[in-house]
Amino acid sequence: MLELLPLMLERVGILVILALLLSRMKSFRQVIQNEHSVKGKFLLILIFGAFGIVSNYTGVHIYQDSIMSQTWHFNVDSNNAIANTRIMGVAIGGLLGGPFVGFGVGLIAGLHRLTLGGFTAFACAFSTILAGVVTGFLGKKYGIQKNNSLLRAVIIGILMECIQMGIILIVAKPFDAALHLVQLIAFPMIAINGFGTLIFILIIQNILQEEEKTRALQTNKALFIAQQTLPHFRQGLTTHSSSEVSRIIFRLTNADAISITDHEQVLAHIGAGSNHHKPLQSLSTRLTKKALEQGDIFIANSKEEIQCSHENCPLQAAIVLPLKASNRTVGSLKLYYRDSNKLDIVEQELADGLSKLFSTQLELAEVELQRRLLKDAEIKALQAQVHPHFLFNSINTISSLIRTDSDKARKLLIHLSTFFRNNLQGARQTLVPLEKELEHVEAYLTLEQTRFPNKFTVDFDIEPSLRNAMIPPFTLQPLVENSIRHAFSKEKKLNVVVSAYKNKGKMILLTEDNGIGIPTALLKTIGNETVQSKEGTGTALWNIKKRIEEIYGQKENFQIDSDLGLGTKVYITLPLTEENLEG
Repeated sequence: MLELLPLMLERVGILVILALLLSRMKSFRQVIQNEHSVKGKFLLILIFGAFGIVSNYTGVHIYQDSIMSQTWHFNVDSNNAIANTRIMGVAIGGLLGGPFVGFGVGLIAGLHRLTLGGFTAFACAFSTILAGVVTGFLGKKYGIQKNNSLLRAVIIGILMECIQMGIILIVAKPFDAALHLVQLIAFPMIAINGFGTLIFILIIQNILQEEEKTRALQTNKALFIAQQTLPHFRQGLTTHSSSEVSRIIFRLTNADAISITDHEQVLAHIGAGSNHHKPLQSLSTRLTKKALEQGDIFIANSKEEIQCSHENCPLQAAIVLPLKASNRTVGSLKLYYRDSNKLDIVEQELADGLSKLFSTQLELAEVELQRRLLKDAEIKALQAQVHPHFLFNSINTISSLIRTDSDKARKLLIHLSTFFRNNLQGARQTLVPLEKELEHVEAYLTLEQTRFPNKFTVDFDIEPSLRNAMIPPFTLQPLVENSIRHAFSKEKKLNVVVSAYKNKGKMILLTEDNGIGIPTALLKTIGNETVQSKEGTGTALWNIKKRIEEIYGQKENFQIDSDLGLGTKVYITLPLTEENLEG
C-alpha cells in the first residue's frame, strides 16, 4: 500500500504540470471564465475528458500483489487493474461546469477506461460516469467560486473516490480479488486524489482571482477615463470634444489609434493611420458604417475585416463600438491595433465599458442641452414681461432690509418668488384664473410699496363670482405697473383702483388712476403700436391688446380713456363663457 503512494503522487504531478501549463494559456483562462456558455461547456468536456484519458494511460498497473509502474499502458489483462487519478479530473470538471459537463467528462473518461480492460473495467467506467453526474449537481449547488469551496471540493473528490471503491466491491468479480484490490489501492487513491483535487482547485481559483483583479483594474481604468472625459463629452459630440477624448483614451489604453465619428464623418483620429484617417473626412471603413447602421459592437482581427479604403493602412485589428443617446446611435468609438494579438478579452471588455460610459455621458449632455434650452426659453419669457430695473430694485430693497427687519425681508422674498413663479407659469399658459392674476398684482405691489412707502395706494373692487373667471395672463399686472411708473404727480398722492364686474353678460376689467394722464397725441397710437418717448414705449399695452385680439378676436375689447391732469382708465371687456368661467 505504501509503495503505491509515491507512484500515485507522481501521476498527480503529471496532471498538475499540465494544469499549470494550461493556466498560462489565454484560451484556457477564457474557458474557465466563460464555462456557462455552450461553447465553454463543450471545451471543458474536451479538456477534462483529456485529463481522464491521460490518467487512464498513466495509471499504475496492479497485478495481484504486484505493482507495475510502467508509464503508459494501452490494455489491461483480464485479471489485472489500474490505480489512477481519473476521478480527480472528472470531479473537477463537474464542479466547474455542472451536470452537463460532469456527465460529458465522466462519459469520455469512463468509456475510455472500459476499453482498456481488466476485471474492474466496468465498475470503474460506471463509477466514473456516476461521479461526473453527482459532482456536476454538487458543483451547481456548491460552486468553486463560493465560500468554503476549497474544502468542499476536496471532500467531494474524496467522497467520489470512496464511492468508486464501493462500486468496485459491489460490481467487480471475483469478490475476493476486488476486496484485495480495494485494500491495496483505497488509501493511496483516496489520499492522492484528494491532494490532487486540492492543488487543481487552487490553480483554478488563482486563475479566477487573477481575472477578477484584472477586471477590477479595467473597471477602475474605465471609470478613471470616464472621469477625465466627462468635461469634454458634456459639450456633446463635437470635433473639439472628440479630439480631447481621443487623446485621453490613447494615453490610457494599449490601443495604437483611437477614432471617434458621428454618423457622417470622422470627428477625431489619434495615433497610427493619421495620414489618411483625418478629421472632418467622410467615413473610410465599412466596418464603422456597419456598426453605425446596426448599433452593435464589431470586432475585426485582420486588415481585410476592417475594410479600410486606404491600401497601406497599418491598422490590423479593431473594435468598433456604437455611441448611443436616447436609444439611437449618434456615433462610434474605435480602438485600432497594429497587432491583432493586442486585442484580447481584457481590451474588449475595457472598450465595451467605455462605450457604455460614453453613451451615458452623451445622453446626459443632451439632457443638459435640453435643460439649458428650456431654461433659456423660460428666462426669455420672463424677460419679456419683467422690467429688469424692477428685479434689481427689489433685490436691493430686500438686501437693505435683511439686517434691519429680517421678517419683512423674508416676506418680500416670498412675494418676489410668487411674482416670478406667476411670470413663468403665465408664459406657458393661454388663460389663468383672475385670482391668480390678482395674486401676481399683489406680489408686485408689496415689493413696490416697500420701495415707495406712502407714495401710492391701490384698491381692489372684485366681484366674488368673477375670481375664478379665466383671463389672459399678464393682463392686470402690467397695467398697474404702468400706472405706478408713469402716472406719479407731485401735486397729489397716486391712487390706483382695480375693478372686475359683470355688465351685460360680459366681464369688465378696469384699471384707473388719478395720475398725470396721457397726452392726446399719444392716445391714438398707444396700445396699437409701440412708441418712442422718454416715459416708455407702450409695449406692455400693445402686448395686452394683441393677446386679447388673438384669443377673442374683438378689437373693441380694449379701450383707453385719459385726461391730462385727471388720470387714465383702461377698460378690458371679456366675454363670460363656459371656456373662461369656472365654478
